[in-house]
Amino acid sequence: MGMLRAMVAHPEEVYPMVKLKLASDRIRRQIPAEPHWAFSYSMLQKVSRSFALVIQQLGPQLRDAVESIDDYDEYCHYVAGLVGLGLSKLFHASGSEELASDNLSNSMGLFLQKTNIIRDYLEDINEIPKSRMFWPRQIWSKYADKLEDFKNPENSTKAVECLNDLVTNSLIHAEDCLQYMSALKDLAIFRFCAIPQIMAIGTLALCYNNVEVFRGVVKMRRGLTAKIIDQTNSMSDVYGAFYEFSSLIKSKIDGNDPNANLTRKHVEAIQKACGSSGLLNTRGLHMHKSNRHTTLLDSASYLIFTVVGRLDVWSSVRDGFLLFLMLVVNMFLQGRVLAALWSVLFRS
Repeated sequence: MGMLRAMVAHPEEVYPMVKLKLASDRIRRQIPAEPHWAFSYSMLQKVSRSFALVIQQLGPQLRDAVESIDDYDEYCHYVAGLVGLGLSKLFHASGSEELASDNLSNSMGLFLQKTNIIRDYLEDINEIPKSRMFWPRQIWSKYADKLEDFKNPENSTKAVECLNDLVTNSLIHAEDCLQYMSALKDLAIFRFCAIPQIMAIGTLALCYNNVEVFRGVVKMRRGLTAKIIDQTNSMSDVYGAFYEFSSLIKSKIDGNDPNANLTRKHVEAIQKACGSSGLLNTRGLHMHKSNRHTTLLDSASYLIFTVVGRLDVWSSVRDGFLLFLMLVVNMFLQGRVLAALWSVLFRS
């Protein structure tokens, strides 16, 4: 029912979501049939969690929790920043891009990794047999005696203040990310880099000032994720998304928060960078809700997606049929069908 409610509230996301689902199905069908390849691809989905077991067997110096902000940045550099540096060199070696600076490449990785660390607090702290503690003590010790205290309801106020402090720390990388992406020329490389960055700032916007980070999973709607993937094709799209999600953060700033002024400063710097680009295109990614829908059409949309989407035969026919039906449903939900019919029947 959660997906159905999301579709009712955001019908404009239905079509991108179905496109993403069909693309995923096509990719899965392209996995080689040989057993060793099937095994490799299945393990790819699980490997990140297996690292926890390896880490637990390391010596104390390598296994210890993150202490200072410098430790935090260093950890994120080694697990994500180096990936950014390596990718930049690959893009350059391919002849598709100019070589980006190490600082900008590193920021691309840090922005993503810090977002994941912030979002995954509860999963990490509840890890068995031992908690994973990536939040730096230098920050969280200002708000609690123990990092695990934040999951207790009686500590909600301090938990959210610490959360906001960490989100504010992450925002310092956003301008570097915008600068990095603005220099990209190849569309495929651009989308490869831009979509995760938009997802990151969108996730930070959801997490900011949100006690649910300490209660369960906070993540973007599937439909919104699909919409971002479908509609991110230029820096205009990136600036629009960064501006809107930073605006969402700004709207959630509590004047009593210890870091309110610093958060506002970073948010306004992001907005200034987007506005001064001359390419700002706000798309209503997170706040737009259509009031034009009916229960019947919403139910039809849900049934088409769940029933037709599960058919395993005649995949190409199914894909085309599903896309057509979802496009029609989406047009109905947004009140476009009558206008479309009118243009077809009475066009000059």
